[in-house]
Parts: sequence; structure tokens; C-alpha cells
Amino acid sequence: MASPIEFNLFAPYIKGAALIGNFSDWQDIPMEKGKDGYFRTKVDLEDGVYQYKFRVQSKSWFFEPDQWVEVVDPYAVDIDNPTQNGVVRIKDGERIVDTYVWKHDDKPLPADNELVIYELHVGDFSGGEDDPYARGKYKHVIEKLDYLCDLGVNAIELMPVKEYPGDHSWGYNPRHFFATESSYGPTEGLKQLIDECHGKGIRVIMDGIYNHSEAEAPLTQIDHDYWYHHEPRDPDNNWGPEFNYEHYDENLETYPARKFIGDNVRFWVSEFHTDGIRFDAARQIANYEFMHWIVQEAKDTASMKPFYTVAEHIPETASITNVDGPMDGCWHDSFYHCILEHICGDTFDLERLKDVIDCKRQGFMGATNVVNYLTNHDHNHVMVELGDRQIFDEAAFKRVKLGAAILMTAIGVPLIWMGEEFGEYKPKTPDSAKIDWTLLGHDLNRGLFDYYKGLTNLRKSNHALYTENIEFFHENPEAKVLAYTRWNDEGSRVVVVANFSDNFLGGYQLPGCPAGKWHEWTNDYDVESGEEGLVTDLGEYEAKVFVWQA
Repeated sequence: MASPIEFNLFAPYIKGAALIGNFSDWQDIPMEKGKDGYFRTKVDLEDGVYQYKFRVQSKSWFFEPDQWVEVVDPYAVDIDNPTQNGVVRIKDGERIVDTYVWKHDDKPLPADNELVIYELHVGDFSGGEDDPYARGKYKHVIEKLDYLCDLGVNAIELMPVKEYPGDHSWGYNPRHFFATESSYGPTEGLKQLIDECHGKGIRVIMDGIYNHSEAEAPLTQIDHDYWYHHEPRDPDNNWGPEFNYEHYDENLETYPARKFIGDNVRFWVSEFHTDGIRFDAARQIANYEFMHWIVQEAKDTASMKPFYTVAEHIPETASITNVDGPMDGCWHDSFYHCILEHICGDTFDLERLKDVIDCKRQGFMGATNVVNYLTNHDHNHVMVELGDRQIFDEAAFKRVKLGAAILMTAIGVPLIWMGEEFGEYKPKTPDSAKIDWTLLGHDLNRGLFDYYKGLTNLRKSNHALYTENIEFFHENPEAKVLAYTRWNDEGSRVVVVANFSDNFLGGYQLPGCPAGKWHEWTNDYDVESGEEGLVTDLGEYEAKVFVWQA
């Protein structure tokens, strides 16, 4: 039985619009414009799957005035990749996204200060060099969830999965904001991935592109300057048409770009049950008022669930997270630069080290205000950087472990870029950066994985690392040694001592280390600290992590 299904398009200042679809032999079905700026029409459709588009008289400046052009519905929730038509599903006389039934919504999820985030790209995460699939899909990430649980991460950050043109991209060129990338599988595939993550206590943070869209996104074709800036404000940092969050339509009393992105964020949080958003290019968005509003929309939609919002603002600024700031956290790019230079041996600067290990010295307020990383999708793996400096094999793995120890014990939320935990060494390339799972068969790579796993377990078992408490109690610029302690009010305490030199330091004395019994976490042995402090051997480029036993 057919039911009347409404199709609508918000485009207040164009003259005409029509609906076309395989239900009309692609012939025009006229649409009427209401006072609210929406064109509407109803079509009697039986349950099923249909393809459709709109024809509009565009107001975009790069077309002839009032030229008729075909556009995909900006709110289309699915795209047929070969034809680039919108897809609509009708079931029981209603429009639906899919029929997925959620199973794990009742499972408890970790709080923001407990997070260890794993950033991955769906297409490049699954399989290995002998992987029969050219690109990974959502279902292949599900197959790797036990691996991620073993590693000990409790959040994954998915690089953008909104529909982009073509079959391979890192997703920073979104064309269709309500549709999921079809080359990774159907919408049910993404929902199942998120649901399975929740079942294992893993939160899912989505990488959100709200600064810009791909050049042929539907809104650009309908009425470009209604939603976008006419031209880039910073041509050197421009990735496509930029949303104009300042533009206010006085007739309809709305901010068009905010309305669209607000609808989009609410859709993703409610439809896909996501647990956080990373806001790409927040420095380019440059509108705290809009960001405050969009974060509140997301959190209101998430309701009682924990929801973590992170800004990629490079260079970082504490103002985006502090009392008046819109975001919970900020990508901590100075941490990356500083720690990389130190483990590579390029420099030694105690004050810079202390600044990035204790973000409060940079003006941040707490443990969830920065996301620390040794690398991410914007940078090469650390092994590549070391190799460029002719540091290989055991020497390279030592330095990567030193970086990992600081990453996991500094104030902030740690993030691991896929493959970093076992020493992936391929240079970054958007064409193909599939990680090489066969590396886990090598002793050094497996040893690095186990080291990371030990540190993630330390974070879970020792809540001193959830706090913003830190004291640098030992500094030795000549020997390039720095030591600090972290603690909480319940009696947990951790001491980290790091040697940033290529000298072995035997019987190194740490005065000021609290007295008592300590357990060295990474090598699994006990040691006592007395009046003279703690004495330990420090290998070249090595960190020791001591956990207080009382």
C-alpha cells in the first residue's frame, strides 16, 4: 500500500524547485515554497528503496542567473555511489535510515578523564599487506575490536565517515553531511561498529568537519553565499567552501549555516549514538559563539551519556577549553612537537618539556583539557622521523617507548594513532596508508605493543593519572634527566624518571622521591626509597615508571 511521503528542501531565496526520482521516471514533480523558506511536495510511495534528486533554480554565483541544476538533497541519509543520487528508504509508510536494532545502549562507558583514545581510518585500519580487501570496511574494524581491547584503549576516534566523492579519501572533503561513506559499508555497518564498541566499554568519537565542505556539496550548488563565505578568508589554509556562521537571515530569523550544522550534529548523535566529536580546523571556524551553541546541542542530544568535545585548534589555545571556552579538550600540538624533538635528540629544553607534560603551565585548567599524542593522521609515525635521522632497530624502539611512557603519564587524555603502538614505519600518504599487521610477528614490534598495553593498564589501575596533580621534583640539565610525580587524594602515586640522553646512567640517585616501597611498572621489579631518595639504573633514552606500594 502506498503512503504519502513528504520531500522538502530549505532554500528560501531560489525561485523554483522540483523533485525527480526513479518513482517519477526522473520527470519533474513541482514543489511549492512556503513562508518558512521550505519547498515541499508529497509523493505516494509503497515501502521500498528509491533514488531521487532535486532540480533547483540556483542562486549560486558561478551559474547563470536562475539556471536549473540537479542537486542531491542536502539532508539525504544515503547516497548511491555509482549514480551519486540520494537514496530514500520507506518502511511502514515512513522514511527511515535503516532497521538496525541497538543492543548495548545500557552498557556503562568510561568518563572523559579515563579515556585512552585510538585514532583510526576505517579504510586503512583493517587487514595487512596480504589483505584481500583493497579498502577496509566497518565490519573489518569490528573484527579488530578484541585487539583494541587487548591494547587497552577505551575510545576510538573515527576519521571522517561522511560521504565523500570517490572511493578513497581521509574524509576531510565531505560532500554529503547526513550520509555515511558508502565504500565502508551500509549505515547498519557503522551502527553495528558503534554498538559493538559500546558492548565492550569503548566510546566512539566522530571526527566532524564543520569548517568547510567539498566544493560540489549540495548547498554550494543551491545558493552558495546563503550558507558559505563568498571566498576563503585565509587562502593558505583553505580546504573548500567555508561555512558562514555569522550570516543571519533577518526575514526568517535564522543563521542558515548554524541551522544546517545543528541539524547535522543532532542527527549523528541521536541516529548513530556517538559519544563525542572532534572539531576539525576550529581555528579556521573562529567563532566561539557558534561553537558554544553546537557543543550544547550535541550534549543536549546525548542527554545523560558522557560526551567529549575536542577542538583541533593549531596552534592550540587554552581559551577554547577553559571556563568560558566552548570545548572540553584541545589537540595538544605543542606536546607532539616537543616530545618528538626530545626523543629524536634534536634538542633538550627542560622548561618546554615541563610545559607540555603539565599543560597547566600553558594555561589549561585540567586533565581533560588537552589530548596528547606522539603523532596523528596529520604527521608521520615516530619511526619515520627516527629513520630520517638514521636511528633504527633497538635504538629506535627505545626512544618510541620513552615517548609512550611520557604520553601515558603526562596530564591530559592520551591518543594513539593507529599502528603507532607496534612501530608502523610507513610514511604518511593519503593514497594508501594501510597499516602492516604482519609487523606484530616481530619481537621488537610485539614488545612495543606489550609496553603500550602495560601503560594503558597502568592508567586504568592507577587513578593518580586521571588528575591534574603533578610535581617536577628532580631536574638535571647536564645529564638530561627529568623526574615528576603524579598523585590523587586516595593515596595513589606514580613517579616517572626520564633520561633524554644517549648515556647509560648507572646507580642514578633521585633525591626528593617520597620514601617507601615502589614497583617499577615497565620492568616489573620492586625497589625501596629511603632518606637518600631512590636509586635506579637509567638506560639511554629510557623512562622508568614507579608505582607507590605504600
